[in-house]
Amino acid sequence: MVARIWHGRVPTSKAKQYRDFVNARAIPDYKSVNGNLDVYILEREEGKITHFITLTFWENYEVIKSFAGDDIETPKYYPEDKDFLLEFEEKVVHYKVTGQSSGLIK
Repeated sequence: MVARIWHGRVPTSKAKQYRDFVNARAIPDYKSVNGNLDVYILEREEGKITHFITLTFWENYEVIKSFAGDDIETPKYYPEDKDFLLEFEEKVVHYKVTGQSSGLIK
């Protein structure tokens, strides 16, 4: 199993709208890919900036390619992101999952 982690920053004034967008558009897109095991959106307000982390779990790297393309370190952005994000980070990070305690991910 592989964890894929993306980070983005939005103005706190737009955080609710971005959260709504992510839940309506991005999560269903992730979940539509055969081999996506789960999606979590993490959010932390820091004054005028709100950080979002998208944490997804995948069966393997090949499955991620079917979602992200051949260069799996390149983030997948949506056209609507330009209305929210303060910048477009160039890379996501991947971690091989080597332990699990709770069974949240099946």
